[in-house]
Amino acid sequence: MHPNKVLDILMGLCVGDALGVPVEFKSRSVLTANPVTGMQGYGTHNQPAGTWSDDSSLALCLAESLCNGYNLNNIAYTMVRWYTQNHWTAHGKVFDIGGTTYRAIQRLKNDESPLYSGDFEEDSNGNGSLMRILPLAFYLINKPIEERYQTVKEVSSVTHAHFRSIICCFIYIEYAILLLKGLDKKEAYKQMQESVNSFIKISYSERKRFDRILLHNIESYFPAEISGSGYVIHTLEASLWCFLTTDSYTDAVLKAVNLGEDTDTTGCVTGGLAGLYYGLEAIPKEWTEVIARKDDILTLANKLDQKYSAQAE
Repeated sequence: MHPNKVLDILMGLCVGDALGVPVEFKSRSVLTANPVTGMQGYGTHNQPAGTWSDDSSLALCLAESLCNGYNLNNIAYTMVRWYTQNHWTAHGKVFDIGGTTYRAIQRLKNDESPLYSGDFEEDSNGNGSLMRILPLAFYLINKPIEERYQTVKEVSSVTHAHFRSIICCFIYIEYAILLLKGLDKKEAYKQMQESVNSFIKISYSERKRFDRILLHNIESYFPAEISGSGYVIHTLEASLWCFLTTDSYTDAVLKAVNLGEDTDTTGCVTGGLAGLYYGLEAIPKEWTEVIARKDDILTLANKLDQKYSAQAE
């Protein structure tokens, strides 16, 4: 594995997130008329350029926890620290949090086990676990698929315990691991489909929800068929679509953000994959230079790389 892949991923997702923060909740029609073409500030959350949101904060919390090995209680602890102590915030203040994540953190604060803290109702399938899960790929890269699934299930379920959210996270991690192993992105997509379809046994009605990703080729859909909403399946579809239908980091994340609606999360989830695949050098320097806490991100990336690079080779 390339020794800088941790930094590629962390910077990739933070930049994608920061591109989307100023235009979060804007419609696609508004962004079609006035598309995002680079890093900008203020807007929706009144934050300076380069500010990433809760999406990156919680991914960075997970990355930090994994530096000491896999411990679900510690992962949950870092998430509580983020919300209560502004840990791994861009500028020392939490300015956004999803409802499902908020409820889970309140349970964790009340000493609920992270095995049971997440919402499991069908209407609790926002993208709040998908947006933070990517660093887990470094820990799981050489684990058997049964362990990969179980670990993804545990980490998602800290906040999002419904099966649909778990499967989306599992698909994302399986795809990322294949990219980490050096596969071409289209070959990796085919292999991910084969392995996930062989492993997952679910009801027909639930299985149909994933057909566009697992049975068909998400790349083949038209833009009007891709949603930028915060529903976890929509975010996964949109991120895979943006990544597979472009040929650069820049094009992938701008395509993601300009889908509208949940722009920071679609940018973050897409940016993690694109950063992984194209590398830090493919991210425009004028974007990375303004990213909040870039030196802290570099330090964390080096620490996580030292933990897992040897076992990934």
